[in-house]
Amino acid sequence: MLISQILDDAETIRVVARNGGKTRIINGARSVYSLAMEAARTGTGLEALIERKGYGETVDLDAIYKKGRLVSPINHPDPAHLHLTGTGLTHLGSAATRDSMHKKLNTDGEEQLTDSMKMFRMGLEGGKPAKGQMGVQPEWFYKGNGTMAVAPGAALMSPAFAQDAGEEPEIAGIYVIGDDGAPFRVGFTLSNEFSDHVTERVNYLFLAHSKLRNASFGPEILIGDLPSDIKGSSRILRDGKLLWEKPFLSGEANMSHTIANLEHHHFKYSAFRQPGDVHVHMFGTATLSFADGIRTQAGDVFEIEAGDFGLPLRNPLEIEKPVKVAVKAL
Repeated sequence: MLISQILDDAETIRVVARNGGKTRIINGARSVYSLAMEAARTGTGLEALIERKGYGETVDLDAIYKKGRLVSPINHPDPAHLHLTGTGLTHLGSAATRDSMHKKLNTDGEEQLTDSMKMFRMGLEGGKPAKGQMGVQPEWFYKGNGTMAVAPGAALMSPAFAQDAGEEPEIAGIYVIGDDGAPFRVGFTLSNEFSDHVTERVNYLFLAHSKLRNASFGPEILIGDLPSDIKGSSRILRDGKLLWEKPFLSGEANMSHTIANLEHHHFKYSAFRQPGDVHVHMFGTATLSFADGIRTQAGDVFEIEAGDFGLPLRNPLEIEKPVKVAVKAL
C-alpha cells in the first residue's frame, strides 16, 4: 500500500491510499501523522487501520501532482518536531565517490586511507550483525527540522553562499515516536538528500555544513517491508531536456548495513525518542551527478524514481538571495 497527502480545494489536507488500483481518499483521516499516532496508540497495524476507516472518492494523483497540490507525505503540526537526518557510506558502491573527494597524501606523496574508506570498511565488516546483536555505527548527519522539508514538486532552495547544489537519491524511513518513547516505522519513501559536495570536498569536517540544506521526500510512502533489491533512476532535466541520468541501487542487497542496524544507531539516542516527534531518516546512496562532473544551476529539475514507490520525486532548483545576518546584543 502507498499513502500520500494532498490539498483539496479548501486547502485542507486529505490522506489518500492506493493498493495496486485507484487512489482513494481515506475516510476521516486528517493527516498521515494523526493516522500513524492513532495506530501507535491503539496497537493497530497502519494498513489495517486504514482498511477499517474505509475509502471515499477516487482522485487522480498524477493530475494533482501536476497542479502542485501534493504536500510532503508526512508532516508535524509543529515543524520543530520533525527531524531530517541521515546516514552515509552505507551502500556497497558509496565509498568510491566519497574516497575520491577526500583522498590525501602523506609526507612521502603516497595516498593514505581516507576516513571515508575506513568508515566504509567498518560497515562492510560489522554493518550486518546477526539478529539481536549490535553492529558497527554508521556515519550520521543532521539536515534540519521540518522547516527544511520541501514538498514534492516544490523548489529546493540552495543558499547563496553554497558552493554546489547536488542531488542524492535515497530511500528514507518515516517514523513517529509513541507516547511511551517507542519508535514506530510508518514506512519508506523516496528522498532527495540535497547537499553541497564542493564544500564537503574541501575538508571532511565540513560535512556537517554541507548537509544543512533542504531535503524533499515522497510523494508516496510505501507501507510494509523495504524491498531488498531496489532499482531506481536519478536524472536532471535542464530546459526540459535530459542533462544527466544514472541508475541507483538501494535495499539491503546493495547495502553494507541492515536497516535495523541503521535504525538502532539513530534511535539509541534519547533525544530522538521524544513522544510525538516525527523522523525522516535517509539511508544513503552511491549515485551522484557531482561524481560525473555535473554542475547544477537554477532551473534544473531533479527527478528520482523507483518502481516500488509510486510517483517520481521531482523538485526544481532555486538559489536563495544573499542575506546579511547581524547579531544584536539584548
